[in-house]
Amino acid sequence: MKGVMSPVRLLTSVSVCCISVSLVAFAAVPTESVAASSKGDEKGFKTLFNGKDLTGWGGDLRIWSVRDRAITGQTTKENRVSENNFLIWKGGKVTDFELRLKFRLVGGNSGIYFRSEKRAPGQKGEPVVGPQADFSADHRWTGVIMEYTKRGILAERGEKVVIDEKGNKKVVGSVADSKELLKAVRNEEWNDYTVIANGGHVVLKINGIVMCELEDSDPRRVPTGLLALQVHVGPPMLVQLKDIRLREL
Repeated sequence: MKGVMSPVRLLTSVSVCCISVSLVAFAAVPTESVAASSKGDEKGFKTLFNGKDLTGWGGDLRIWSVRDRAITGQTTKENRVSENNFLIWKGGKVTDFELRLKFRLVGGNSGIYFRSEKRAPGQKGEPVVGPQADFSADHRWTGVIMEYTKRGILAERGEKVVIDEKGNKKVVGSVADSKELLKAVRNEEWNDYTVIANGGHVVLKINGIVMCELEDSDPRRVPTGLLALQVHVGPPMLVQLKDIRLREL
């Protein structure tokens, strides 16, 4: 019958429409405004670490301490962890925010978890689960948005990614070449990390350079949760973090 669209054509049209809406939403967030938000303007930020002790934070004091006015997580051959270990901020949950801090990593792997959840007593799996701004000594994970044990890699370094309302992930562009971006990272020295999360829009920056960008419309996305710092299971490592500031958006 003329004028009636077949079910197959109708479903195809709906799918294309959903992807188009996601792409428009991604494009609607101006990169310039993201860049401006992390250019030295400290208005509205609060300090999460006093530079003296772990007041306001909770974790295993065998692993976490304060050294050289920096939060320090360290494992050695004699002092190991059997699973990933976390220092959790006690100040409440984070939802839409901008986080700025300095980090230094010697060996191993670490990450800044946000909108994360603690493992329930008696439950198996990771002690803390959620998206993280990742970084590692070998740089495989530096500047990557990862949701370990849940949805996996959400955005690789260098990528612009859209996840639609059905959970389908699509790389829609590039912020820069992945290898070129690593030139901005100083090995075993202090680096600035910025995490901007506003709704489903997440941007990671290291030393002022955008590492990746995500527009996440997946209904599985957790909109609010804990802020935590990670020491990764594996070989001996040292991670230090300081000048930790948070602004709600």
